[in-house]
Amino acid sequence: MTVLSPAQPAAEAPATAPAPPVPPAPKQPRPPARPGLALAGAALCLLAAVLLGFAANLTLLGHLQHSRDQQAAYDELRRQFALGTAPVGQRTFDGKPLEMGAPVALLRVPALGLREVVGEGTTSEVLMSGPGHRRDTPLPGQSGTSVIMGRQWGYGSPFQALHKLPVGTEIEITTGQTKAVYRVTGIRHPGDELPARRAQGQGRLTLMTATGGPYTPSDILRVDAELTTPVQPSPPREMRPGWIGPAEEPLAGESGAWLAVFLWAQALLAAALLATWALRVWGTWQTWITAVPVLGALGVALAGAATRLLPNLL
Repeated sequence: MTVLSPAQPAAEAPATAPAPPVPPAPKQPRPPARPGLALAGAALCLLAAVLLGFAANLTLLGHLQHSRDQQAAYDELRRQFALGTAPVGQRTFDGKPLEMGAPVALLRVPALGLREVVGEGTTSEVLMSGPGHRRDTPLPGQSGTSVIMGRQWGYGSPFQALHKLPVGTEIEITTGQTKAVYRVTGIRHPGDELPARRAQGQGRLTLMTATGGPYTPSDILRVDAELTTPVQPSPPREMRPGWIGPAEEPLAGESGAWLAVFLWAQALLAAALLATWALRVWGTWQTWITAVPVLGALGVALAGAATRLLPNLL
């Protein structure tokens, strides 16, 4: 047994050599962009935005827009009632032609719990905000047959339950002249007999909407009602029966909306292409967080313009 003396140091263990540093893995280059895939991605984004916009416009967003427009129209009509400036004919109190969509009456059907402001005109755009008065007919309460149209399903669906009105139901319409009360005399479906010819100086009201399944209008439903309150004087009318454009006829769309559809479609396509490019150079989450609100807003705007091409009683 060997004994080390205090002056003799112990043998040191050999030092371990440090491991050589591992070089970082080479960054894989991005695959080259393929124009065909970019266009396909943009087309899918475009289609998704349009379909979601249509669904939103005809359901939730359309109903919200209808409620907002109705509240604004009610405030304006109530102000005109208070000032005595509500329209009683085809012109305003200061002699200017009534604008499309201007509020002209307040319609109430107590049996249905319905209260709607009626706008002037019956185009698809006007009927997005509520029922519309056909411009070539007298205002409610006056002599002749006044016609009011309303949507069956979209944008608040104000006339959805019109077919449930029983004979004898009262309809109240307040204008700048009076509160006219009508009594329902019958409901007409396509092919039914026309109502009896009214006598000179009497008033009649016809409410019109679509028939058919949800968002699939097939024909026209009419509710006829006779005026039971005194007939009001009617100012001279510049627009004779039949003097309205094709877009104001029942179940008609607005051909003039094609320009707006084209412009919104261009904006949406440009945004979809930009989102496809950003997805490759920016990142997935950053692109989706930024692009989804923009594509959604443009899709809703495009669908809103395209809805004007659809039947106005939808």
